[in-house]
Amino acid sequence: MENLLVTGGAGYIGGHVVRQLSEAGYRPIVFDNLSTGSRATLLNGEELIVADLADQDCLEKTLKDFRITTVLHFAASIIAPQSVSLPHEYYQNNTCNTLKLLQSCVRNGVEKFIFSSTAAVYGMPESGIAAEDSPTCPINPYGTSKLMSEWILRDTEVAHGLRYVALRYFNVAGADPGVRMGQRVKDATHLIKVCCQAALGNRPEVCVFGTDYPTPDGTGVRDYIHVEDLASAHLAALAYLEKGGDSTTLNVGYGSGSSVRDVIEVVQRVSGVKFPVCEAPRRPGDPAMLVARAERIRQVLDWTPRYADLETIVADAWRWEQKVALTQ
Repeated sequence: MENLLVTGGAGYIGGHVVRQLSEAGYRPIVFDNLSTGSRATLLNGEELIVADLADQDCLEKTLKDFRITTVLHFAASIIAPQSVSLPHEYYQNNTCNTLKLLQSCVRNGVEKFIFSSTAAVYGMPESGIAAEDSPTCPINPYGTSKLMSEWILRDTEVAHGLRYVALRYFNVAGADPGVRMGQRVKDATHLIKVCCQAALGNRPEVCVFGTDYPTPDGTGVRDYIHVEDLASAHLAALAYLEKGGDSTTLNVGYGSGSSVRDVIEVVQRVSGVKFPVCEAPRRPGDPAMLVARAERIRQVLDWTPRYADLETIVADAWRWEQKVALTQ
């Protein structure tokens, strides 16, 4: 089995990818400081190195000891509104640590790199729809920190031949349909999780941040993607690089948008609970609409999503949150 280094592999998205990698016959080596991740995410006894990416000595030793030639990089801070008030922390954790990781990769002969990027690099596209060649103009430090990392990755390939796939995620949600794993962060800001927690009575209400956007119902519109489909896109990216594919940057989304009010309505219908909803001002750093042009990833990686339906995403998230509530 090939050893793969997965940074942030005990987290929500990384954990789903690690599970799929193990099921596909790879041996993921998880490198995670457990600040938001959990050992419980690792279902198949995967090797876990508890360390921060800033620990260069531990990172170098891990790359050498396990003879790593492929890295999947998820470790990052990811809350866009929070990044506005904590910009230095986001540049340090996202950009500086990615630079250090890439320097270690070059020193240790890593050949393939899959990068967890974000649709936030696009900022506020005029039409609300972003293709891979749309202008990148992030409106918050989170998006900027990821875009800077993409630039470093691009220049690393030119100088050192490290081939990569950068995946720009849209709004990730849902959980393993088998209810084995899901999002564990208690104070998460992801809308579908927040709504499910409100339906369970674990939050007093759901706040709609902004009702005056230039969208059909005045609330923000996003392209929600099931975490299982997102994870499978990483395995498709890995297969692409293993076949000698050239470096590329791809959107990971479905190409369809749902508003905040759409999500609330679906969660209330699936859960059967009419939880309270309040209205609040817009948050800094939130675009009105952000939906993917998603044709390229299907063509380049031969990737076909299996769960491209908001109700399916919500239903899986709801079952997971019910399970979590029973164990608390």
